[in-house]
Amino acid sequence: MNAFKFLSRCAGLAMALLMAGTAPAQGAGPEYRLGAGDVVRITVYQNPDLSLEGRISESGAISYPLLGVVKLGGLSVGAAEKTIADGLRLGNFVKQPQVSVLPVQVRGNQASVLGQANRPGRFPIEVADMRLTDLLALAGGISAAGGELVVVSGVREGKPFRKEVDLPSVFASPSRELDIPIQNGDVVWIDRAPTAYIYGEVQRPGPLRVERGMTLMQALATGGGLTQRGTLKDLKLHRRGAEGKTQVLQPSMDDRLQEGDVVYVKESLF
Repeated sequence: MNAFKFLSRCAGLAMALLMAGTAPAQGAGPEYRLGAGDVVRITVYQNPDLSLEGRISESGAISYPLLGVVKLGGLSVGAAEKTIADGLRLGNFVKQPQVSVLPVQVRGNQASVLGQANRPGRFPIEVADMRLTDLLALAGGISAAGGELVVVSGVREGKPFRKEVDLPSVFASPSRELDIPIQNGDVVWIDRAPTAYIYGEVQRPGPLRVERGMTLMQALATGGGLTQRGTLKDLKLHRRGAEGKTQVLQPSMDDRLQEGDVVYVKESLF
């Protein structure tokens, strides 16, 4: 290989590496957008008199020296820096301003967790790519009485948004597609776990949590089993139908329980 071909190949490799380094990362999450209530620290390189730390108002604006009221709400950090830099340059205040905007406190973008969480409440969205599981972690996870199905509601592209999410499926999936991104104003509702009732000749009668796929046999075991006077013959299962009427069924041990089922264990006559 002559020297010219060698240098040409090296130049091509260097250009490929440069383009790979400057290409945007695939799958990168969206930038965090500033919101009302956020506290930001603004600095301009070599212009300490233009430094400011302030809170973005409810209208999404902040009062900045020389520029007056500047709209920052809804902008990414990079866009906010460009907005201030353009204002300083176009106003002939600073020739080549290098502006830095740093969110100090994030309060503008929030989401709520309601229902059966260990710490229900409103939580700040402090990262751009916050997911459902991240928000649930801030709320302390689901309480012992909570179910495995949660509902996420909010607004997407100006339209009402509502989606039911099966949490075991989220953790079973190798991708993050089922782990919904959380946006400002979203509300996550965690309902109670489905409950059935067992009474009669069992050791621990009363309500019990219906686990996924729970059978009648498992429900009887959860209730401590039968008393000495109990019998498995002629078991009765009361179930509310689609029309609201209660049906009395004679189930087998492998039948699965449903929300609101009532199981009655009779007393043996012998």
